Amino acid sequence: MKVASILLLAQKAFQYVYQATDEFQIDESHAVKHSMEVFHLANQIYQKEVVKFPYLEKQKELIFLSAILHDMCDKKYMTEEKGIERIQDYVRKHDMLGELDIHMMGKIISTVSYSKVKKDGYPDLKEYQMAYHIVREADLLSAYDVDRCIIYSMAREHLDYEWAVRRTLKVFDERVFKYRSDGLFVTPYARNLSLRLHEKAARDLRQLKLLLSPLPYTDDE
Repeated sequence: MKVASILLLAQKAFQYVYQATDEFQIDESHAVKHSMEVFHLANQIYQKEVVKFPYLEKQKELIFLSAILHDMCDKKYMTEEKGIERIQDYVRKHDMLGELDIHMMGKIISTVSYSKVKKDGYPDLKEYQMAYHIVREADLLSAYDVDRCIIYSMAREHLDYEWAVRRTLKVFDERVFKYRSDGLFVTPYARNLSLRLHEKAARDLRQLKLLLSPLPYTDDE
């Protein structure tokens, strides 16, 4: 597929993200910037995997649209089923995918979240399984963003900054830092990148812990 057509596809998808985030008051942690990050990460993984699995070329549009639109049906902001229907109707209206891929996009975005994987495991999507993993891994990799977790806590849980930081430390210890040991990355590229992101997040959190620790009293003055 030509680059220009992929850019047009992304442009239409991001237009939908802007509309949905405004309509459903989706906060910054799940809005346009997050969609762009997941899109770019999915593209990076795709570029590595398509060399080994050339059939992914035919699923390229599906992968990228699923990456961009995956949170526009998040149950934290709307009814998931209605959100998926709205996305599918938009994609169908703009002739962005064929009917089978529209159906599979619904399957992917409804099963890609960390919480659903922990609860139900991976779905069996046959020849679309690698497309699913690419989108899922891209979303997981974006979760290593410490600031994004803080923003979510402040926006959705109405915590002040200090308690948002404290919640973020807990989320990373109990969840994000277990992604690798839980074997949630199946592609070599995502496994390698997750290690670097894990290390960066650990450094960022060490700096935040210093903010929570009062400076020792000295009588030098």
